Amino acid sequence: MPKTLLAALFALASLANAADDRLVFPGKSGPGKGKRIVLVSGDEEYRSEQALPELAAILAERHGFDCTVLFSIDPHDGTVRPDLPGNIPGLEALDSADLLVLFTRFRDLPDAQMKHIVDYVESGRPIVAIRTATHAFDLKSSRTYRQWSWNSKQWDGGFGRQVLGETWVNHHGKHKVQSTRALIASGQEGHPILHGIRSGEIWVPTDVYQVRLPVAEGVRPLLLGQVLEGMKPDDPPAMGPVNDPMMPVAWTRSYKGGRTFTTTMGSAEDLLSEGFRRLLVNACYWAAGLEKRIPPRAGVALVGLYRPLPFGFGGFAKGMHVTDWQGR
Repeated sequence: MPKTLLAALFALASLANAADDRLVFPGKSGPGKGKRIVLVSGDEEYRSEQALPELAAILAERHGFDCTVLFSIDPHDGTVRPDLPGNIPGLEALDSADLLVLFTRFRDLPDAQMKHIVDYVESGRPIVAIRTATHAFDLKSSRTYRQWSWNSKQWDGGFGRQVLGETWVNHHGKHKVQSTRALIASGQEGHPILHGIRSGEIWVPTDVYQVRLPVAEGVRPLLLGQVLEGMKPDDPPAMGPVNDPMMPVAWTRSYKGGRTFTTTMGSAEDLLSEGFRRLLVNACYWAAGLEKRIPPRAGVALVGLYRPLPFGFGGFAKGMHVTDWQGR
């Protein structure tokens, strides 16, 4: 794919500074001024390498957060390779971060990189976790942190279940056949994360993930995923037991005193939903302890030209360097 087209796909030029291995979005004015968010991408399927730069741009431009985006990078040529699970440089940025936004899938990171994530999580600082972050790690090469793997028997369900509240279980809706409408869970209408969000407003093309019920201790479901018959927002709910009961698709929890928010919705295409963008922005405010400063209806207009690629294996933009996204 030509670099000119790739640059257009990520037209955040006026906002982002780039090193060879990260994008940095200095915060403008807003309630998040002075708060540092590190957004970690790295999945083969849902285009987190597109979604997180756009989310970071919104958080910096509209709300004042300082944002750093990290990527899965091929160590041989420096290209962004979400299909390579073993290298996310720049994770030392977590050492001084106020919030981690995590959107990875089955990463097998070396101990030197994994240590920054583990130290961050164990310090009790907050996390916003998106889609495949429930199964963020598959640490086949690490004995030190192997228990953090999604399928750990030593630490039941690893990071996903122990920290967030659930690991990978299965697809609940039919993948790429049935989409998701998010309904507010009973009694949660007043939660700060849901400010400015109406029940049923969020529609995303990704399917509902299965969650073991009853949910893990301390999990507070905010949104339930209504499985739709098809891939359009006005499709009717699927018939049968798939919606009885509905699965949580967004929830909160606490780990070692740190707030965690998890949603099993999420792809670069999902960010085309204004309601979903607002959910993520509100979650960042809440996780960072700024819930009293969440606007009644947070500004989440897209920044620059945003044309996400469809989710699916093998469909990421090839030959891309982080510096290709740098403002010129």
